[in-house]
Amino acid sequence: MRIVILDGSAANPGDVSWEPFEKIGEVVAYDTSRQSEIVSRTKGFECAITNKKIFDREVIESLPDLKYIGVLATGYNVVDLEACKEHGIAVTNVPEYSTFATAQMTIAHMLELSNMVGLHSTAVHNGEWVRSEQFCFFKAPLTELWNKRLHIVGLGKIGKRVAAIAGSLGMEVTATVHNKVSDTVDCHGVSVRVLPLEEGLSHADIISLHCPLTDETSGIICEDTLKLIKPSAFIINCARGPLVDENAVASALKNGILAGYAADVVKVEPMEENSPLLGCPNCILTPHIAWAPKETRIRLIDMAAENLRSFIAGGQLNRIV
Repeated sequence: MRIVILDGSAANPGDVSWEPFEKIGEVVAYDTSRQSEIVSRTKGFECAITNKKIFDREVIESLPDLKYIGVLATGYNVVDLEACKEHGIAVTNVPEYSTFATAQMTIAHMLELSNMVGLHSTAVHNGEWVRSEQFCFFKAPLTELWNKRLHIVGLGKIGKRVAAIAGSLGMEVTATVHNKVSDTVDCHGVSVRVLPLEEGLSHADIISLHCPLTDETSGIICEDTLKLIKPSAFIINCARGPLVDENAVASALKNGILAGYAADVVKVEPMEENSPLLGCPNCILTPHIAWAPKETRIRLIDMAAENLRSFIAGGQLNRIV
């Protein structure tokens, strides 16, 4: 089987190996590809591996040899599934490979908002501790997480892992779960009370988003829901950028209606130079790297290759269509 990898440098910038795919067939790997190059680079290949390159109907109908699209991610909205069904092209994704890493990044953002480690480290390196008249100094308020309430929106694998870590920090954890209220969920030994969204937001000290992006959840944090949230609260988004109305969040940060916002994702990626979040006070942004630890990326490539092996053998591992 001939395999083309179209935007491989995100998962493998050179520090891991494509060997799991090379054991299956002939591999041609591109670090990046322009959307206009997808058809020419994929022609003659039976298998295409993509992360964010789009396989729409026009692309799919231009590739008569294509039999398989492997999405090197959990989300698969880059592929026109209906067109793939019509043309007999299998599509797979890689679910749950980054659960631990994404939970870790969420907690990193939580600790950064509460402890301001980066801010104070920069100040120390700039000589402010050397010049300090006291043995310590504070550039911004610090927050103790013990007994604070964390509200998680979406209690899947990642949300449950975040709940477990937060519980070990002594936090009270509540959650909003789709179509479920007035119940508790065990999250790796931490009892999480399920609440309606409005109640959960209004009582939370920290809100962490872990729900999928759907028509219902798009813009779930907006001008209206921000009115429910305490001005002292933090919001963390390590899920999907469009869950948040970025203009509303930027306005809330600038006007003191929201104490802090931290995100690993934004609405448009790469970030646009006119993003309303750039330069906002108490706004921590990382460039969609929650999934990026080396161990996590090795797992991703191994699982994606296993999907392809299953397809060749007639199996259905992680098949979408």
